[in-house]
Amino acid sequence: MDEALLRSLTPAVLGILVRRGADFAAAEDAVQDALVEAVRVWPDDPPRDPKGWLVTAAWRKFLDATRAETARRRREDLVDAEPEQGPAQDADDTLQLYFLCAHPSLTPSSAVALTLRAVGGLTTRQIAQAYLVPEATMAQRISRAKKTVGAVRFDQPGDVATVLRVLYLVFNEGYSGDVDLAAEAIRLTRQLAAAIDHPEVAGLLALMLLHHARRASRTENGRLVPLAEQDRSRWDTTLIAEGVEVLQAALARDRLGQFQAQAAIAALHADAPTAEETDWVQIVEWYDELLEITDSPVVRLNRAVAVGEADGPRAGLKALAELDEKLPRYSAVSAYLHERDGDRRTAARLYVEAAEKASNLAEREYLTRQAARLNN
Repeated sequence: MDEALLRSLTPAVLGILVRRGADFAAAEDAVQDALVEAVRVWPDDPPRDPKGWLVTAAWRKFLDATRAETARRRREDLVDAEPEQGPAQDADDTLQLYFLCAHPSLTPSSAVALTLRAVGGLTTRQIAQAYLVPEATMAQRISRAKKTVGAVRFDQPGDVATVLRVLYLVFNEGYSGDVDLAAEAIRLTRQLAAAIDHPEVAGLLALMLLHHARRASRTENGRLVPLAEQDRSRWDTTLIAEGVEVLQAALARDRLGQFQAQAAIAALHADAPTAEETDWVQIVEWYDELLEITDSPVVRLNRAVAVGEADGPRAGLKALAELDEKLPRYSAVSAYLHERDGDRRTAARLYVEAAEKASNLAEREYLTRQAARLNN
């Protein structure tokens, strides 16, 4: 059973049903039912035209639900108009589905869930397991999201930036359960890149590939391993090469965006044979470019680290002093720079403070170990 094929066909099949007149929520339910049917039937009786099979099955599921819901004449007309089974039409509405599922009226969590369900082809149970929430909770979230976008015209222009933010949220969730969300985000971003020629889509894809290439070295025995201490021989050089190639093509378009700038920073880290050989001066320059685009406090925080590496810890602390101490990871960055400056006592205190504020267990344990190391 080729689950990747099923997921890749999901948005096209959903788009066809919507084009035929089905409302988005009903069409999406019908497609999910058809996918379940395919999982049951295809192993013993694989179709010659998988897309056509799914379209026919999903349309019939939609019509069955329509009949059960009401017997009014308008809906009976839909039954009479059922198209003959045959090759599926070539129209690809994938891009419009991305825009719809990342509609500005949705909360980020709802947009992520709806994208994974409608575009990614994941079941509600898989999404719930990935986000470690009860299936009923995720079902309610998806149901509310479908109702919210139900009145949105399918052919309305969408916002690429919003779609990219949603995909980046999916990627940053990592993985849990039986669905690897990082890999799923890369698959969906590849699909988006095939549907639209946009340098920032390519920039996000490059960023994901370059970060994902380091995944195997990020933890060891369940413990977080910082970038400088990672075993670089475990980095996936194939993904790095692809990420750099995608990035270079995007940068050649001379339409710099935040994801391209972030990918350029990731590429410089990936290009360094050792942590000591990292080109921190060029990384600071890319952070300056990124600040021109976003003026984000988080970017300024990361830039302070880069400045500390390029120009020394005192310069890094000076850059850090310009920022709000309430920023996430501020204490951790301050601890690192103070340690590099030789102030172990202050660094140990700040590592403890940072551990208390850490958002996840792995980070908390790492920061606690750093404090203990300096207190010994």
